[in-house]
Amino acid sequence: MAKLYVNEKKKKGYINPEIYGHFSEHLGRCIYEGLFVGEDSHIPNKNGMRTDVVEALKRLQIPVLRWPGGCFADEYHWKDGIGPKEGRKRMVNTHWGGVVEDNSFGTHEFFELCEQLGCKTYINGNVGSGTVQEMSEWVEYMTFDGVSPMAELRRRNGREEPWRVDYFGVGNENWGCGGNMTPEYYANLYRRYQTYVRHYDKAAPVKKICGGPNADDDNWTKKVLETCYAKPNPGGKNFSGFMDGLSLHYYVVPGDWEHKGSATGFDEADWYKTMHKALYMEELIKLHGAIMDQYDPDKKIGLIVDEWGDWFDVEPGTNPGFLYQQNTMRDALVAAVSLNIFNRHCDRVKMACIAQMVNVLQSVILTEDERMLLTPTYHVFHMYRGHQGAELVESSLSVEGTVGVEGYEVPALQESVSVREDGTVLVTLANLSVREACPVELMLTEKKPETVKAAILTGKMQAHNTFEEPDRVKEEEFQDVALTERGVRFTIPACSVVSLEIR
Repeated sequence: MAKLYVNEKKKKGYINPEIYGHFSEHLGRCIYEGLFVGEDSHIPNKNGMRTDVVEALKRLQIPVLRWPGGCFADEYHWKDGIGPKEGRKRMVNTHWGGVVEDNSFGTHEFFELCEQLGCKTYINGNVGSGTVQEMSEWVEYMTFDGVSPMAELRRRNGREEPWRVDYFGVGNENWGCGGNMTPEYYANLYRRYQTYVRHYDKAAPVKKICGGPNADDDNWTKKVLETCYAKPNPGGKNFSGFMDGLSLHYYVVPGDWEHKGSATGFDEADWYKTMHKALYMEELIKLHGAIMDQYDPDKKIGLIVDEWGDWFDVEPGTNPGFLYQQNTMRDALVAAVSLNIFNRHCDRVKMACIAQMVNVLQSVILTEDERMLLTPTYHVFHMYRGHQGAELVESSLSVEGTVGVEGYEVPALQESVSVREDGTVLVTLANLSVREACPVELMLTEKKPETVKAAILTGKMQAHNTFEEPDRVKEEEFQDVALTERGVRFTIPACSVVSLEIR
């Protein structure tokens, strides 16, 4: 039996809602067909946005959406995506599939989508192939409420009031597709470019995100912070105002980059290798967090994990550049593990954006013409949504041994626990074992539980939803939970995710 101890009185930090953020890039069918179908589409829409997709996403309480990339961001020129659609410039999407990008989804459409979702905005600017002037003018176009050329241009294009840009990323993956730069070179560019990301609305300043490392590249983190975020020095200059966050990208790839592995055709060894690599996220947060602590001991800047998730081989018969993959219980467990890790490190992790929202990589939604389905990953986000804005509290698991295969052993269970303002304790628990159920006794320190509401997502490891069977894997009420004097008792099935709301 596993024992889960929860000290609901010992608060460990605030779980920023943005940890449950999403990412949408001009890649494959994420934007076009997935989120945006145009006003004249036969698919029901509001101002071009798919009604069914938007309504499903609203149930997740999406806190923030990142756009337009990704690698696409550093070849995106924002003026191509404004004004009458018939006059917008057409271009080839050189990164993703070599298809024509008609720019019918641009700045105005992005803010329309965010307004419909009720979420914050995260814009990624072009450093790789763009200029300081271009980036500066985009910020002015979006956020300035005075008299200026860009504000007037926005008004001529139909938007009188400025929008709010909550976060602005200065470049993307500039160590790779964003320019193949050295950390020293990028850091100096960042210092220059961020200067012109002006705070036109002093009451709502734009939070600036600096391009951080690829996975475990700690040299990038060191060199960038050394240039952009100097140690506090009583007798010298402190450049702390240059950034509000440092990004981190990490994808779980069970194979290698040439042969990543099938999204649905995998065995138990692949399962545990995937879980092992998903848990590595915690080591990355500790690695880069320790470096950040040297420059920012007060944790004023956040670690922004704005690209994370599973990356497998594309589905057979689809465009390799579209990165379309199915979504199984394996993806659900990776999502559960990752979100638990972000929760547990909420003192440093201030945002995370799963890649990507619809039809690309580890999506929460898949579409096919007018049909739509919710993936197992979607259900995990729905079960975890109550952590947003709650307080992380101390918890510890006592469970014997590990599960897995040689070289890829993992803990059988993994959890995070938070307390909401109304005193509700939310426990999210993942069983990483493919075969073994596990009895669990959960004990609270002081609270005497009166009610418990539980949900479960479970199935065989390869189980997934299809357009013919869209509800094969879905969140269901979990009834096999018994209240005890100090907590609750239940058995968590193999290959499952459970959420408990204890009042």
